[in-house]
Amino acid sequence: MANALDILKRYWGYDSFRPVQKEVVESALSGRDTLAILPTGGGKSICFQVPAMMKDGLALVVTPLIALMKDQVQNLKARGIKAIAIHTGMTRRELDLALNNAAWGDCKFLYVSPERIATQLFLSYVDVLNVNYIVVDEAHCISQWGYDFRPDYLRIGELRAIVDAPVIALTATATPEVAEDIMERLSVRGEKFKLIRGGFERPNLSYLVRHTEDKYGQLLNVCRKVDGSGIIYMRNRRLCEEISSFLASAGENVSYYHAGLSASEREMRQEAWKSGKIRIMVCTNAFGMGIDKPDVRFVAHASPPDSIEAYFQEAGRAGRDGKRSWTLLLWTEKDLRNMRQLLDLSFPPLDYIEDVYQKIHVFGSIPYETGAGARLRFDLEAFCRNYSLQRAKTHYAIHYLEQSEHIIYSEDVAVPAQVKILSDRQGLYDIDLPERSMAELLELLMRLYPGIFSYAVTIDEEDLSRRMGVTVPILRQLLYRLSTEHVIRYIPAVCSSLVTLRHDRLRPGNLNLQPERYRMLRGTASSRIDAMAQFVTENDMCRSRFLLNYFGQSETEDCGTCDVCRGRKGSGREGDVREKIREFVRLHPDYDARMLGDWASDPRNGMPENTAILVRRMLDEGEIPEPLGHPLDRL
Repeated sequence: MANALDILKRYWGYDSFRPVQKEVVESALSGRDTLAILPTGGGKSICFQVPAMMKDGLALVVTPLIALMKDQVQNLKARGIKAIAIHTGMTRRELDLALNNAAWGDCKFLYVSPERIATQLFLSYVDVLNVNYIVVDEAHCISQWGYDFRPDYLRIGELRAIVDAPVIALTATATPEVAEDIMERLSVRGEKFKLIRGGFERPNLSYLVRHTEDKYGQLLNVCRKVDGSGIIYMRNRRLCEEISSFLASAGENVSYYHAGLSASEREMRQEAWKSGKIRIMVCTNAFGMGIDKPDVRFVAHASPPDSIEAYFQEAGRAGRDGKRSWTLLLWTEKDLRNMRQLLDLSFPPLDYIEDVYQKIHVFGSIPYETGAGARLRFDLEAFCRNYSLQRAKTHYAIHYLEQSEHIIYSEDVAVPAQVKILSDRQGLYDIDLPERSMAELLELLMRLYPGIFSYAVTIDEEDLSRRMGVTVPILRQLLYRLSTEHVIRYIPAVCSSLVTLRHDRLRPGNLNLQPERYRMLRGTASSRIDAMAQFVTENDMCRSRFLLNYFGQSETEDCGTCDVCRGRKGSGREGDVREKIREFVRLHPDYDARMLGDWASDPRNGMPENTAILVRRMLDEGEIPEPLGHPLDRL
């Protein structure tokens, strides 16, 4: 481990590993397959980056999050470590160049999106990549019992058959059942995994859950009472903008973030928040993945997330520096009803899913028995408008088509240009083009892209310009002029969502939507909703203990700082609250109701929701003096 500490100090500036990090690094260096379950902020990346730096070759890192992938590559490059990423949206030439550099360019980390590891191009490079570790980030995605199952992750097991390298699998959220499933799916030759589970305790976090109809007021209150940076999670884009506008009108330094913003706008707002120019970010769950901002003082949820796993991961973005921080979860009975309704929405009927499958192909002009590998630019809003479909229901239908391995759906990626020849091959001989270069380009397109008569194919503009002996701008002018002559349909490169077709279009009735898996996934989703509903309505068990027990950590103690610990019923607890109220009055002899209300509602003081009732009782009993000025309706 002395060499590991040298690497840690030289590249990351740390003098020592955290205890669990040390155990993971030791296991990886011994050559054992290792599953590390570390909570958000536990320093998972160092667990594989340090061992990979100590061995010849490169670490092959499989991760589903393109934003996280780019962020880690950038961070490694800033430390003087060569890292490369390949993902959806890159042209074949870009992929070929990246893989070539990974194989021969002294690269230490190759980040790969899961759908890439089964492609012929990637597999053609596997023998020369000299892989020292297969790293599986977000490893819960490989388990069908996990909350974010991705079918492409199953191909990692196939990769192990041809790559002789130990696995380092990492996740922040895995129940015991999910952990067993991960190890079973990744194991080879019967070798046993080393399971390392970090403690999920976050003693500096205070978990606060409040039943309230006044969500706007509660969110404003936490923004005003808690200094420092904060995140407020909302369920949809509209609410992000509404809450952000409300808080801004109240004088808070706030912005919003969701997938409806352009990629450049999202990046700009994220950087402004990370640097402190924006204090509070109101966002959907699209925000925060992979962001290592240690000084987040509070994370608020305006309604319960779909699962304990999602809540724990999002709430865990607070207080990574170890200082006191707060998480606030607001809920109403309507929220619990909506969660149940969302379950039905999340699993539309199988015939609806098949109908969406066919409409996607019609939308992309893909005939039957063609289209395998085609990448279609996909605007969900326009698609739903065109076919009068409900957006949310269609979104989940597409998600299930992805889970059942019919398509790959990627949001907000750089999409290269596409071309489709509008005439049949025979009809091209009757077209009189004004320039020879246009005819040469048309001939080149036909030769390089055999499917170009059937559907819009992705083209490599840099490769075409090189073959034509012209610059890329001139090539684009030629393509545009061919489109104005109605010879081709030319779709310029943009940043867009993308649907990749895994196979040729199937005829109605031939789709395998795996009904047994559908029922299993719906059942596990229902169980996660039950657990979330139990968490928010729990009045007796410490919030921290509830979370720890959910993730299989049975030896726990009350945290003493959550709302349950501070507000337990009973004379002993009521006596503690009464004493705190008496202490406040002693320190503020000239208090008024507004002062007392502000103090009682400050989440840092841990007062229960029934504080106002108890204060009135203490006043009636003469235990404390009447407040000055205004009566207690201010409390």
